[in-house]
Amino acid sequence: MLARHPDVYTLPETAFFQHLHADVAWRWGDRNIKPRRRPLRARLGMPRKGVRQLLVSLHYSLCGEHAPHLRAPFSAAACAKKFTRMLDMLADQADCSTWIEKTPNHLLYIPEITVSVPDARFIHVVRPGPDVLASLADALLSFDNDLAFGGGSVLWARRWNHAMHIHEAYLGQPNHTLVFLEDLIQRPEREWKRICRFLELEPDTRLASACNQSIADLDNEPWKHAAISGLPQKLQPKVDELFGPKFKCWLQDHLESYDGLRAKSLFRQGRYGESKVTPLVGQRSSRILSS
Repeated sequence: MLARHPDVYTLPETAFFQHLHADVAWRWGDRNIKPRRRPLRARLGMPRKGVRQLLVSLHYSLCGEHAPHLRAPFSAAACAKKFTRMLDMLADQADCSTWIEKTPNHLLYIPEITVSVPDARFIHVVRPGPDVLASLADALLSFDNDLAFGGGSVLWARRWNHAMHIHEAYLGQPNHTLVFLEDLIQRPEREWKRICRFLELEPDTRLASACNQSIADLDNEPWKHAAISGLPQKLQPKVDELFGPKFKCWLQDHLESYDGLRAKSLFRQGRYGESKVTPLVGQRSSRILSS
């Protein structure tokens, strides 16, 4: 949706900071995953194996095959700066004031990203946990991709809870804002103006009729076909189709409160009265699953 704005440059998910700093499962708090001892190269400030090659590959894929030769730096910090400067350059070339990188797992690397991009702003898009789990289950059935969607609903419930704690930790910080999917769908104009104010974009600028930028690798991520237009779509809850009564009760008992986080966010915006919504599955307790 933001990529339809003429002042915004975006690109497919790069997972750059995820590759640079690693330990995804440990950062998610997955059980039986202990933090690894930092390898010698990391203690010396050198990037992990493969990161320099990833940076070079991104350089040629984003800048074109005729882009000037890039020699990746030998320090992790310099690789991060080279990556962000590359996106600055591409945004300038596209006559855009802003670029967006939207890898979901980058939620786990906010402190490291803030060091590399001190003026970065973070948009947390929050969706009810049961809907997230149902979409993951549906995607696994449809695309049979264990790498992207495997692990089981209990694992994803724990991860969703962990994400909720991260969202709440940044609630109210000036360079972070939370966007709740139902508000974006039900009140698109107001939410759009709020997001644009946060990003210092002109909200009344004429948007492209559809997103014309490359925002997803559809050959490897076919489940994103419905999202690439950049046009808001009605929510399609899949919970009742995929989950039985017993599992829905389990979700009620084990998922963090989506409504509670939304109420806190609206309160900070001076919109507390709008937090009275029809209860969703998964709002009953705040028990944490991860150890």
